[in-house]
Amino acid sequence: MARALSRRTPSPLPLLAGLLAAYLIAPLVAGVLQAASARWQSVEVPALLHACGVSLASASAATVLVALGGIPLGYLLARVPGRAMAVLGFLVQLPLALPPLVSGVLLLFLVGYDTPLGRLTAGALTDSFTGIVLAEAFVAAPFVIIASRSAFSSIDPALEGVAQTLGRSPLEVFWRVSLPVAWPALLSGLLLAWLRAFGEFGATVMVAYHPYSLPVYTYVAFGAQGLPAMLPVLLPALALAFVVMAVSSRVGVARRAAAPVEAGGASGPASPRRAAAPAASVSSGASQPFAAELSFSLRKRLDGFRLAVDWSPGARRLAVLGPSGSGKSLTLKLIAGIEQPDRGTIKLGERDVSRCPPAARAIAYVPQSYGLFPHLTLIEQLCFPVGAEADRAARWIGRLGLTGLEHRRPAELSLGQQQRVALARALMRPAKLLLMDEPLSALDAPLRATLREELLELQREFAGTTVLVTHDPAEAMLLADELLVLEGGRVLQAGATEQVYQRPATAQAAGLLGAEHPSAGLVAAPNAIAVGPQAVLEVAGPPLERGRRVNWSVMPGRARVSRGGRYEGTVEEVVSAGLERRLTVRFGDTHVRISADSVDWAPGSLCRFDIDGRLVQVWTVD
Repeated sequence: MARALSRRTPSPLPLLAGLLAAYLIAPLVAGVLQAASARWQSVEVPALLHACGVSLASASAATVLVALGGIPLGYLLARVPGRAMAVLGFLVQLPLALPPLVSGVLLLFLVGYDTPLGRLTAGALTDSFTGIVLAEAFVAAPFVIIASRSAFSSIDPALEGVAQTLGRSPLEVFWRVSLPVAWPALLSGLLLAWLRAFGEFGATVMVAYHPYSLPVYTYVAFGAQGLPAMLPVLLPALALAFVVMAVSSRVGVARRAAAPVEAGGASGPASPRRAAAPAASVSSGASQPFAAELSFSLRKRLDGFRLAVDWSPGARRLAVLGPSGSGKSLTLKLIAGIEQPDRGTIKLGERDVSRCPPAARAIAYVPQSYGLFPHLTLIEQLCFPVGAEADRAARWIGRLGLTGLEHRRPAELSLGQQQRVALARALMRPAKLLLMDEPLSALDAPLRATLREELLELQREFAGTTVLVTHDPAEAMLLADELLVLEGGRVLQAGATEQVYQRPATAQAAGLLGAEHPSAGLVAAPNAIAVGPQAVLEVAGPPLERGRRVNWSVMPGRARVSRGGRYEGTVEEVVSAGLERRLTVRFGDTHVRISADSVDWAPGSLCRFDIDGRLVQVWTVD
């Protein structure tokens, strides 16, 4: 063991850890060594048992009282921002910093004989079992509050937001999602609070000297009989402490053993099974196909960021494209109702849902993290939405290739399986609008390509409108008929996908749309660009203004070598790229990067090639 420690840890750490461990264990050893000198005959067993019973009952009652208020308080401190809540959080933790005797004195100012509460209760709040509970609750409450605040703060807010979009009220979300997910950490806080209450002496002796709790009885016995009489008195406390710690350890071990093991790397995603049922059987649940006419105007300030976006698309397949931090996800959360705009409107058809709670919007939402509830199995996830039906869940499980995984929790699923579960769960309720926030961003390239095709098929079957948030222009081109390009919280461009791609409004928009290695040119005709004295490039899309200076771009894979190609240039550079060769070809006064399968290319040789004009991006130069 010593060799293992020396290999795995820096040399000073085992020494320092060992010194503290020895110091904490040494008093227990010293007590055992004094067992022979203990005065067992001096113990008043009935009084000792009564004191133990008082401490057990009072600590349990105090912990229940603290849990009833401390867990909700910790939740509010974790979820409600603002200086007032920060001050409140500071104040309710002060009992941790106060000496217990001071805590007792402060309580007497509140519940003592001469206080309004004391006179109202005829002194029942002091020198009574109730007084012990009040004193123990005061000193133990911060442990529950701190544990609750930390536990709820660590929960991904997307879980609660998704739960609300599935038709659950905020209170239902707390009971069915937040509380179960936070429960392991809450249990630790409750245990610490119980132990603190069980061992409390200072505040208890000030507020309620009688009846004796175990700490007070120990103090009285020590004063009357001295140290040799202490070991028999301390045995109940030691035994209870061992029992509580043993139960806590067993619970922790059982929880770790029951925790799902990440199986994504081993099992991989199941191949989706194509259902033979017609599309209507797996659509949003509406009796007739419909298209939600989505339009919105949103304004939101958040942590120094300002979002201002207006969009009234006319298609059913929509995408919001932009880099990280552009406001894409915030836009989706505002539409879903998870965030509230400072001002604005969100319309589905003629209905303004901007002030409706998420549960009432009839919107299906899949967050970037998928938002699966870690404590629920796959089938429980699908049955969570309000109005979920077992036969509908079974159809989705079969449709998305999840058969056999019904009783697995999220950590036992691969990322591809998690994505399918999140999608199926979102569509378990009738929805007019499906929002997907970067649904493929966490997946590897082969799986991403497979799931792109699945989403494309789902869009054909889904009877409502889909909105995809992505930073990948290829996904946007495939999965959207209209496109909104965002940057820094503002709209750079919006319109039909093909038109936006072919005619970026600015160089910035062109970059976000995948433009690489831009070249300069002069518009020679509405659909032709002169790139040199004898070189003209034909393009598609909206007509260009003759004589305007423009930049244009075509990705290397979109220009292909062809024996009878429309264009001719001189090869200036050949670069190997895996099984491909990337040619840099001089074309007029500019260069074109072309993918070629053949290896027999050399600098200086002539090359004929084709460029599909529909895939050329053109934008004007300011």
